[in-house]
Amino acid sequence: MQERIDAATLDIKEKVVNLSRVAKVVKGGRTFRFSALVVVGDENGHVGYGTGKAAEIPDAIRKGIEDAKKNMITVPLVEGTIPHEINGKFGAGHIVMKPAEEGTGIIAGGPARAVFELVGIKDIRAKSLRSNNPRNVVRATIEGLAALKSADEVAKLRGKDVEELLG
Repeated sequence: MQERIDAATLDIKEKVVNLSRVAKVVKGGRTFRFSALVVVGDENGHVGYGTGKAAEIPDAIRKGIEDAKKNMITVPLVEGTIPHEINGKFGAGHIVMKPAEEGTGIIAGGPARAVFELVGIKDIRAKSLRSNNPRNVVRATIEGLAALKSADEVAKLRGKDVEELLG
């Protein structure tokens, strides 16, 4: 399980992934509110997401940022990419992530691209399958990144040295 990260000590950047207007029908007509999906990260291996709802857009974004700072995870990075291929799944969202050579850049769709940029990944290939709902894609991406294991962690689990593991 991921340990909690103190967001106050990090230099955090935020990105609004999705902003939607939601309506509630009441006796006097419709009341509109705004829902914001926000991703935050320090571009150095820490990333989180959050949602906020409010009557005004800036309030919804602020609430989303506060929520995202509470849900941050640490991602193991290897020379600007991920250590191994992984699939992320959440609900109907499914994303396949593969490490890439230096200079490849971020090859990914909208919501997943925001997560990769804010976590600090420079080179990756990713494909979002099934759902294109931004919430599910972001959460599937975060779930996949949270499941990544560095060579040190795998070696420790198997009771071997990193050199022995990598050959």
